Amino acid sequence: MQNRPLLIYLHGFLSSPQSTKCQLLRKWLAEAHPSIVYCAPQISPYPAIAAHSLSGLVESFVKSGECGPIGLVGSSMGGFWASYLAERYRLPAVVVNPAVHPSHFMPNYLGQTLTPYSGGAQEYRLTPADVDTMRQLEESLPHPLAARYWLLAQRGDETLDCREAEDFYRGQRQTLEDGGDHSFQGFARYCAPIIEFLFNP
Repeated sequence: MQNRPLLIYLHGFLSSPQSTKCQLLRKWLAEAHPSIVYCAPQISPYPAIAAHSLSGLVESFVKSGECGPIGLVGSSMGGFWASYLAERYRLPAVVVNPAVHPSHFMPNYLGQTLTPYSGGAQEYRLTPADVDTMRQLEESLPHPLAARYWLLAQRGDETLDCREAEDFYRGQRQTLEDGGDHSFQGFARYCAPIIEFLFNP
């Protein structure tokens, strides 16, 4: 990687690196900032596995001694994982319509056979132990937060209440827009400012 900046994109619950925002940012970076390395891992819906694999990913980059500054972008559930990694490794993060307390909505999926929105053959079934693990991960985050964040949220989000995110990231940079939806309409407008925030503090 020759000390090139690294951007890690973290997708939402049951989503994938094929999601619209993930692919949009990948394409934009390839054209506007080809020097930035882009990494978008597939994230397990099982919180213990996700926490272990994502931590291992960041640590592998850090320990290699070859990558430059690292920035995080997380959408929805990926916003929680971005915050988890940002606090653990003191990294800047942009969180887009983030899930603040995933353990609150995970019980709705108990007992169901879950498949990724993007398709694929894998199936998942969450257990109460998974909810407990997520709750413990949430409680591990410090208050106030110690890392540097930019919250991007739209009040028209039909899935998550942006007021929770507004409160959780209080004291951090925030951009709250009226209207929109959970996918965050007009995300392309923020590609350049996101890079500025992450890599030119």
